[in-house]
Parts: sequence; structure tokens; C-alpha cells
Amino acid sequence: MHPGSCFGRKGDKVTEEKSKYIIVGASAAGMAAAHTIRLHDRQGSVTVLSEEPDTPYFRPLIPFVVSGKKRAEDMLLSGCGPYTARDIFVRTGARVESVNTAEKTVSLHGSGGLAYEKILFATGSRPYIPPEIKGTDAKGVFALRTLAHARNMAKRVETSDHAVMLGGGLLNLKAAFALLERGLKVTLVVYSPEVLSQLMEPEDAFLIRKALDRAGLKIKTGCAATHVISDRTGATGVALDHGGEMSCQMVCIGKGVRPNVEFLDGSNVRIDGGIVADRYTACNAPDTFAAGDVAVTFEPVSGDRIMTALWTNAVEMGRCAGRNMAGIKTAYSGTFGILNATQVADETFVSMGVVHTTDHDFEIYRHATDTTYRKMVFNPQGTRLIGAVFIGDITNAGLYRYVIREKMPVMHIKRYIIDHTLHYGHFMTGKI
Repeated sequence: MHPGSCFGRKGDKVTEEKSKYIIVGASAAGMAAAHTIRLHDRQGSVTVLSEEPDTPYFRPLIPFVVSGKKRAEDMLLSGCGPYTARDIFVRTGARVESVNTAEKTVSLHGSGGLAYEKILFATGSRPYIPPEIKGTDAKGVFALRTLAHARNMAKRVETSDHAVMLGGGLLNLKAAFALLERGLKVTLVVYSPEVLSQLMEPEDAFLIRKALDRAGLKIKTGCAATHVISDRTGATGVALDHGGEMSCQMVCIGKGVRPNVEFLDGSNVRIDGGIVADRYTACNAPDTFAAGDVAVTFEPVSGDRIMTALWTNAVEMGRCAGRNMAGIKTAYSGTFGILNATQVADETFVSMGVVHTTDHDFEIYRHATDTTYRKMVFNPQGTRLIGAVFIGDITNAGLYRYVIREKMPVMHIKRYIIDHTLHYGHFMTGKI
């Protein structure tokens, strides 16, 4: 986007009966695709439909709205990075109710419809609220996913002193630290034996756990919430499956996400968990494409079908879809199953590729000190690196990612990988 971009809101008169390109969803994948289309097609109309009331923004920054470190206007995509194309019409408050792929039309809630030549589904995902947890509709219960959620959480902080976080995933941890920064007591309730169970095994996470303890985050593992206790003011506590209760004024649920695909009922677009896309981001219906965490694509190391909710993967997939929609056939290189490079508390870490090794015949090397930890996972033959975890020292993590992703034979440099001394020179000498 750019100052030359256009914005509309729910109820605005639609100025075009047909748009050459329609993109449903205005987050990472959708906006990257819109920008890429405009780079390769200067004339075709591009319309982005977003059901959110806010103009597109950097979703990974929303915990900073809770902590007060950023304002909503600091997070806007307009004019930033890959979102600088002119002449893209972004219509907010526009919820797509249905799609007719035979007639190439979309129906919008309360405001008619639009026709298209090509369409991209980049609708992302929504938080999963486990139905077994009762009372989650109470005031003060949140699932941090949108800017609107963040604003509401920030407001609730003003009348709260204790927050309970259900789930030990990365976003819930970031939300927990945002609340700690606001001066609240925060307790994390995790059914798994340790936090970040999707990104590493329990024995890998000891340095992360120490950092969380230092930061003042209280953690309860091996238990789950059964219901949220509330009164007319909203949440007042959480009941746990072992019979205990905790009083609180806020509850944040981070139990994973589900793809937004319901609007495609009856569209003939193939759904298998998410929207199935081929290696060129195309769906089974003509001139339809999918990108981002709503898309079912493939994992380059294993070849398995996969979905992921990482911003960087969504941007890459969106760019690929944009090129294909503009007529430049481009194969998507695949979604790297687990690839997180981030910081929790004061501890940096990277998790990539295959990291869950229990009950598998992988070749594994671990090295731990008081301040660093690494785990290298090789295939059973020991000839290829297939996964890695770095905590504390993430030097040259991108090189290891490249080795994993390209399925490189590593026997000539295996010792450097195990010792964490791999460097760019090993690529230049042709030893890989």
C-alpha cells in the first residue's frame, strides 16, 4: 500500500462491478499478494476485502498494544516493507459470506457482491476456544488475535490485578509478558509438561523455563481449565480439572487456531482442514488461489501436507500467489514446518525442522551450558540435518535452516554442524 491506495468501509457504495483480482483477507499473505500483483500488472484492478474494521496492520505486534509500547497507528502496513504498491483498493468491514466459483462472484454481508477474474483466499485463522471449557463468553475472556482484541485487553487491564493464561504457545507467552509489563500478576496454565510444546520437547526448554521464572511468570503444568467463573463484572476466576480454583479478572486462551473456511461452503473449493493448494498456490476451482495460514500446502523436508500460522511463511506464500495470479507461473518452495526465531523473556531461541524426536530413530546431538542449549537432529542414517533447536546462542541459524531446507548431504561438514561452527566459508568451498 501507499498514500495512493484506496480504502473503503462497510456500507460504502461499491464503485466497480468487477475487479480483475479479488483478495479475501488483508493480513500478511493477502497484502503481500496484492503488492506483488501490482508490481507485475500495472492496470488490472486489485480489491482486498477485510472483515476487520482496521486498515491492514502488522499482526505480530499486537501484544505491544496490550503492553502500551505501541499504538495502533504504529502498526499500519501502509508504506512499510513489501506493502508499498499504489492503486490497491482495500475495503474494511467487508465480510465475504459466500463465493460462487462458477459465476466468479463473491457475496458480501449486507452490501451485495462483486465479480472477479481471479481470486485469492487469504482469510487466515481464528483462535480455537475448546468447547469443554465452559463460561468462555464472559467479559474479560480473550483470545489475542486481532487489533480489536488487543484494545479490549488493554482496557481490561485497568480493572485487573491477576490474569490467567490458558495454553503455553508462543502468542500466549507474548501476551503474558505484555500483561506483566503492565504490572499484573500472571499465571500460565499448561496441560503439557512444559511450555512451547509445539516448538521443542520438554527437556529442550529448561533455559526458557528459567527465563520465565526470572521474569515472574507463574506456571502450572499438567493441568487444564474446566470453566471460567464469572459474575456481572465478568471473569472472576478459573476452575481447574484437579479441583482447584484461581481468582483472576482476566483470562486469555491460547489453544491454537482454526482456518477461516466456512464462507466457502458450497463453492466447490476443496477443503481438507484448510484450503488445499497445489505447488503453484492454485486451488481446484478455476482461477482460485490460497495463501497464508488458511492454506494446506506441503512441508519441504518431509513432503507432508501442512498448515502453519507464521507471518514469514504467509508473506512468502502470498508473494508466490501474487505472481501466479499475474500470469507468472511460480512454484512455492514449501512451508517450513517449524521455523521460529524469537525471544521469550530475555532468552532468544530458534526452532526449525523436525524437533520432536521421542520414539523416533533419529541421530541426535545435544549440548548444554548454563546459558546456551542446542539440539541437532539428523536422519537415521546421519547423512542429512533435518532439525535444530538453538537457545541462547543462535549464531548463523540461517545457515542451518538452508542446509535443512535444501536436504543437503552433510557428511563432509557434519562435525562443524555438531560443534556449531558452521560458517559461510563451508558453502563457498563446495564441501556441501
